Amino acid sequence: MPFGDLVGVDFADSYWRHVAPTELALAAVVAAQPDEPELRLLAENLPALCWIADGAGAIGWYNRRWHDYCGSTPEAMSGWGWQVVHDPAILPTVMERWTASIATGEAFEMTFPLKGADGVFRPFLTRITPLKDQHDRVVRWFGTNTDVTAQHKAEAALAASEAEFRTFAQAMPNQVWAAQPDGLLDWFNQRVYDYSGFAEGALHGDGWAAMVHPDDAARATERWRASLASGEHYDTEFRLRRADGGYRWHIARALPIWNGEGIIARWIGTNTDIEEQKSSAAALVKLNATLEQEVARRTADRDRVWRNSQDLIVIVDGDGVFRAVSPSVTTILGWAPEEWLGRSLFDFVMPDDTQGTRSALHHLAEQALQGFENRYRHSDGSVRWLSWVATAEDGLIYATGRDVTAEKAAAADLARAQEALRQSQKMEAVGQLTGGIAHDFNNMLAVVMGSLELLGRRLADGDARAQRYIDAATDAARRAALLTQRLLAFSRQQPLQPEAIDANKLVSGMSDLLRHSLGADVQLETVLAGGLWRTHADPNQLENILLNLAVNARDAMPDGGHLTIETQNAHLDERYAAANLGISAGQYVLIAVTDTGSGMPPEVVEKAFDPFFTTKPVGKGTGLGLSQVYSFIKQSGGHVKIYTEQGLGTTIKLYLPRLRGAAQADPAAAEVPEMPRGDDREVILVVEDEPGVRQFSVDALTELGYHVLEADCAAKALRLLEEHPEIVLMFTDVVMPEMNGAKLAEASRALRPALKILFTTGYTRNAVVHNGKLDEGVDLIGKPFSLEALAAKIRAVLEAR
Repeated sequence: MPFGDLVGVDFADSYWRHVAPTELALAAVVAAQPDEPELRLLAENLPALCWIADGAGAIGWYNRRWHDYCGSTPEAMSGWGWQVVHDPAILPTVMERWTASIATGEAFEMTFPLKGADGVFRPFLTRITPLKDQHDRVVRWFGTNTDVTAQHKAEAALAASEAEFRTFAQAMPNQVWAAQPDGLLDWFNQRVYDYSGFAEGALHGDGWAAMVHPDDAARATERWRASLASGEHYDTEFRLRRADGGYRWHIARALPIWNGEGIIARWIGTNTDIEEQKSSAAALVKLNATLEQEVARRTADRDRVWRNSQDLIVIVDGDGVFRAVSPSVTTILGWAPEEWLGRSLFDFVMPDDTQGTRSALHHLAEQALQGFENRYRHSDGSVRWLSWVATAEDGLIYATGRDVTAEKAAAADLARAQEALRQSQKMEAVGQLTGGIAHDFNNMLAVVMGSLELLGRRLADGDARAQRYIDAATDAARRAALLTQRLLAFSRQQPLQPEAIDANKLVSGMSDLLRHSLGADVQLETVLAGGLWRTHADPNQLENILLNLAVNARDAMPDGGHLTIETQNAHLDERYAAANLGISAGQYVLIAVTDTGSGMPPEVVEKAFDPFFTTKPVGKGTGLGLSQVYSFIKQSGGHVKIYTEQGLGTTIKLYLPRLRGAAQADPAAAEVPEMPRGDDREVILVVEDEPGVRQFSVDALTELGYHVLEADCAAKALRLLEEHPEIVLMFTDVVMPEMNGAKLAEASRALRPALKILFTTGYTRNAVVHNGKLDEGVDLIGKPFSLEALAAKIRAVLEAR
């Protein structure tokens, strides 16, 4: 391609501004006087491989450097012949990008390998710049290929060097870090992350400051900035936070890395743990009689330890009088050092710890003190726990105290939580056992009590002595039923039927019953709050609980006394809830029962709610009373607390959750006939797997006038429902093998949607009772039941819409 073809082409200003220096020199050569041998020589000997292509990308000229490198001839390279010196693996990408530039007229820049005359591929940086005419059409392309082998080797060497540095730094026992010239940290070895617990990258930039103790951060930052400005070594001490939140002292050192131009290229630093050296404060105070002597005799570095120690350092004479106190007394206990100097340590030790502290000081002459803990009075009136390391020498005591208040509180919280968990697990285990026993016992009692009742009806006009036997057996069975009811209440497996309750009205309504139960020697007083909120609980069970507590109070006042039942609105805040496991903060209705009896010792209070625990003589108590109270309140979503003092009495506070929403009027009591009866046109299906209970149920319903069918399992019950469309009600047990009562009810209603269903059970851990409350729309009668209760319940279910 003749150079003269370029003469007269209008080079746009925008082109000249973007042409690379080498390409600009080439353009100047070919666009100027092409016949000048000096200029041709210049173009031929440019350090880069240079060439010129037409607007379509076909190359028509190469400089001599190109042919020297490739070992090619102009004829072989003409047009698109240059492809033979490209790596076949890269060539498709090069062609794709080059043809895209030709199509768009955009400049081209890419690094790829070119094969030399020796057959070796070397990396070249290729730049191609378009030359456009006045119509913005590309008329020529100017290209250069610059060998970047040395640059790549330098980059590889640098990468290898950095890899070696990182490997070395990772192997060091110290924490290692690196920073940019501006001081922003951008790399840390794994020991930093292992120590701090931070995620990789979280400490970059200024993020490292999050590790530094707040009291040390300003000083460390100020010294770092000074080193960045001066280029001098960085050397300082500060405390770094561990992953567990504790702090340890470290000494940080950093050196600048200078490049060949005398400019800082990097900073390399290390952090070395010096906690053990710093912890030698006790050894430091042993060498000083007073703070003034310390300042005079020790170096500035030792003085800084004294002034900046986070632990309390003191020197005490043989009488316990403070001779020197470190400034940290202000941080830890709120006092100024001068407020302690010349005063006895017992002016600040809590009275309960005085004897133990005197004993510890007395033994110091024989053995150094390690980890002795006592409590000190803070200036604000609060209490702090300190853990001491101390030695005695020449009549003086040198001691270092560490604030362990938070650790003690955490340990106490953990102990309370563990004890609460153990108690919960114990109650759950015993509850499962007692619930199972109560279930079987209720089945037996249902047969015994039902049979006695039916037998009594047969002998209504018979032998009076036989009737006495029946009455005695019935009374014993009822007392046994009451015991099983308490077992179920304790195990939180008694079905509750909660209602909206006005506690004032409930307590007032019980006054006569309570006075009768307490006797003449105990005075009853009720203090009822105005504007009392309503609560949601089972009223019958709540009455039983209050009666139980009143009887317990009476027994605690054998010579008579005073019993007060008080109601009020209460609020338990988040702090109280956090301190008492299993309690939700919020508004509660409080019922407090207070007696003036003998009170309880601490060891009794700890076990008061345990099942079967009683302080009464053998045969006088089951040990289920207070555990029943506890379980009912917990099952109702509430809280119970005992406050007692021996010789002065006991208060038991019951907290029941406030009922939100509009209060509803109390439903009017329905008048129920004494013994509602049916007729033999009403067919009832009895489903019960226990033969004795099933037989009693059939006999009782027959006695009440109903026509009765029976089934001993769910499968037979479903067959009878299909065969007898006249069945109007199914009376079924809940706990049965193979298919329980709830699933039987679901299958039955699929066959007969309008079928009435009454459940019975002696055990509530089943599908119709959840969280201790009956499911919506479920009718249930608990075992054992009387004939009258069964008659009333059957009629209520049959007549319900």
